[in-house]
This record gives sequence, structure tokens and C-alpha cells, in this order.
Amino acid sequence: MHAEEIDYSHGGRKRGGYFACNDAIAGKRPGVLVIHDLWGLGEQPKERARKLAELGYVALAVDLYGDRRQPTALSEALPLVDELRSDNGRFRGLLRAGLDTLRRHPLVDGSRLAAIGFCLGGIAVLELARDGTDLRGVVCFHGNLDTPAPAQAGQVKAGVLVCTGGDDPLIPGAQISAFQDEMKNAGVDWQVNVYGGAEHSFTNVFADRAGIPGVRYHRNADLRSWEAMRQFLAESFGD
Repeated sequence: MHAEEIDYSHGGRKRGGYFACNDAIAGKRPGVLVIHDLWGLGEQPKERARKLAELGYVALAVDLYGDRRQPTALSEALPLVDELRSDNGRFRGLLRAGLDTLRRHPLVDGSRLAAIGFCLGGIAVLELARDGTDLRGVVCFHGNLDTPAPAQAGQVKAGVLVCTGGDDPLIPGAQISAFQDEMKNAGVDWQVNVYGGAEHSFTNVFADRAGIPGVRYHRNADLRSWEAMRQFLAESFGD
């Protein structure tokens, strides 16, 4: 396993990144972009990048906030999220910059890319798909499903997998239904997996520390959603 911290720039701000790959594998392979949750580029997205490397991919976990900022409280994190989402075109441009950084890695087959994201990152990967980005697939883990710019018919190239909690108060059934209608109307190859008993941030082992109602780690949903992602990526890449 090889992992390294890298930096790249976008929008006049330094962005952090974390590459992981299995250096025992020869030749180019698919690349997977990993996008963090509300708490920034910390250990959780880096651990997921390493797990993707174990599956044979080159993974890049990226820093959306810039300067590797990792909020420690909601009062610090929410303004950063609001800033990102205040301009959807600019947000999508930032996401494409991270994807381009992954594409340029010498071990990445640039024609075989995917993106996964958690919470804020789940929102992000769906925006990449809606933007018509050249991706094989995107996986959204417990991310909000609404958008100011819904997918248009024939525009989305990526397959879409959404993994959401059945008891997530931030993503109610009405939002899931509206998302499904959006995907149907746009002709997207999509799936939505709903995990019973799972609340928001169910993949993050540190979620309970925040003490936020409705935000909790759920081991079964974490394991089941990761396995669903593994199968989805294998299918998307034709492995």
C-alpha cells in the first residue's frame, strides 16, 4: 500500500489531497475520487481511500474547504458548507478540479473514473453526475438529494447509487421520492438503497461524538453500503 499527502490549487486557494494505491499492481487502473463529509479531509475519508486501494483502485480524497480545514463544531462547519453551496456552478468547478487532479495521476486510466462521497461529499458526487461529468459511476452515502439544478434528460453519463438511512431526519422520504422522479425523468441508470434503523452519517465511526440528534454510526448499514458500492464499482468499470 502506498499513500501520500499532496496539494493542488483551485480558485486561488491551496487544496489538500490524499492519494492511496496498491503499488504491487502493475499498470494503469480505474481512479475513484473520495469526497469528505461535513468535518473535512480527516481520517475517515483517508481510511476509505485506503480501502479503495485495497480493492485495486487509485483513490484520491480531496479537500473541499481549502487549506485542509477540519471544523470541530457545527457552528464552524455550516458556514463553510453554505459558502460552497451558495454558487452551484462554482461548486461544480471545484469538484471537477479535484477530479482532474485524479485523472492526471500516472497510474490512473483516465477513461475509467468514479466518485464516492459522504454527507457533503454525497451532495458533491451527485452534482458531478448532474453536470454531465465523464464518470462511470457515483456513490452517495447519506448525502442530501436536493439540488438547485436538477439533472436534464440525456445529460447524465454516470450510473448513480444512493445509500441512505431509513431513519435519517435530514433526508426524509419525500426527498427520496423527489430524487427518484428526477432520475427517472432524466433517464439515469440509478439505484437507491435504504437501510433500516440507520440515521445520518451512518458510515462515520466518529459520528456519535458530535452529539447531534439523528446523527449516529450504524455498523450494519456501513458494511452493507460499502459492499453495495464495491459491487456497483466493479459493474461500472466492467471488472
